[in-house]
Amino acid sequence: MIEGYRDVITVLGEDIPLGASKEINFNIAKLHTATKIEVPVIIERSKKPGPTILFSAGLHGDEINGVDIVRQLISRGLNKPKRGTIICMPILNVFGFLNSSREFPDGRDLNRVFPGSKGGSLASRVAYKLMNDIITDVDLVIDFHTGGASRFNAAQIRIVNDAPELRDLANIFSPPFVLYSKNISKSFRNACFQKNKLILLYEGGKSFFVDNTISKIGVEGVKRVLTHFNMLNSKFKVTPAKISPIYVEKSKWIRANASGMFKSRIAINSKVLVGDILGQITDPYGKIHHDVKCKFEGYIINVNEASLVYQGDALFHIATEFQD
Repeated sequence: MIEGYRDVITVLGEDIPLGASKEINFNIAKLHTATKIEVPVIIERSKKPGPTILFSAGLHGDEINGVDIVRQLISRGLNKPKRGTIICMPILNVFGFLNSSREFPDGRDLNRVFPGSKGGSLASRVAYKLMNDIITDVDLVIDFHTGGASRFNAAQIRIVNDAPELRDLANIFSPPFVLYSKNISKSFRNACFQKNKLILLYEGGKSFFVDNTISKIGVEGVKRVLTHFNMLNSKFKVTPAKISPIYVEKSKWIRANASGMFKSRIAINSKVLVGDILGQITDPYGKIHHDVKCKFEGYIINVNEASLVYQGDALFHIATEFQD
């Protein structure tokens, strides 16, 4: 719950008053060459008190679509609030971003070590510092992610069930889909939940790729949330959502029934019926042709865009129980 507002917030040990504009380096570690690795934390505070919102991305170093969304918030000046405070961290896992890798150099997934440890592994230390030196004075986090590998996610917000305030915020953000999903142990989302911090997790697109539609949905959703809190600068226009989100309660995967070359025939977000042909799997020699048929009625919320697949690979994620 967002309650009273602070005249002074503390980020990485530095007190920041109302009206301040700051860029503070989040010093993580050094490379083997002793070169410093610093992640900018960009803070904009209005002179008028209000909520403090953190926009973060790049928790996995290969998820650059989220990085693009936060970059746009900064470059377009959307991070300068009419009231309250906006903190932007476009890249949480700078090591992974530099190395085109999902993980940290120690092989750990940053999103599985929260809330971290002051004296633990490199990833654990970063998680600890984020939770204790940045999150403390934050009221709401919107964390941007993408699908893994070649799996393209429909634009979606993920929240826990039975959280009316999060559902309200998800509805305001208004992506095509809102997925009810449990908090994963040691994830950033779960760590924020344990600290009673509101968090929306935005998923869209796939790794190593920037999709303009996914970025636009993310930026427009942010504008709606900022408008809700009376934080959006009046020079920006807000586009009302054309349709209400579909709330997904359960979903199922359709997997490859053979190995070979794969082509999808269905677009993301599509409504599908049992028996619909979703794609084909063929061999390089023109002898094998397998249709991938839909086994459930629902909406396509993830498509595997890999050209080559093995039997058993996840091809389509379908929302099977939902509320229109």
